[in-house]
Amino acid sequence: MSRRVKEFVDVENHVSIDDLIHKLTEIRDGLPEAAAAELRLRGDEIFGHRITISYFRDQTAEEAEVEQRYADASREAKERELARLQAELGVVCYAAPGKRGKLRIVA
Repeated sequence: MSRRVKEFVDVENHVSIDDLIHKLTEIRDGLPEAAAAELRLRGDEIFGHRITISYFRDQTAEEAEVEQRYADASREAKERELARLQAELGVVCYAAPGKRGKLRIVA
């Protein structure tokens, strides 16, 4: 399962209009298909302004591997914590047997 990652590109504040057009054209040509790119002006008077372009790209194999490793570790930690709490309380969680009916609201 591959998910999409949001990527950001910042364009510096003080560039000539020709350099800006050239830079934006390069970025547009390098975007993956169906990237859903959007351009925003960010910043303020104190820290300066910048142009930020965000777009979605497919996750790389390395990123997917790292994410899977952390997801597995997180799941295992949650399972250990649940087992510890169940042992501490002496309670075992299980699905209730039998058929469950749907809730009906009668006015």
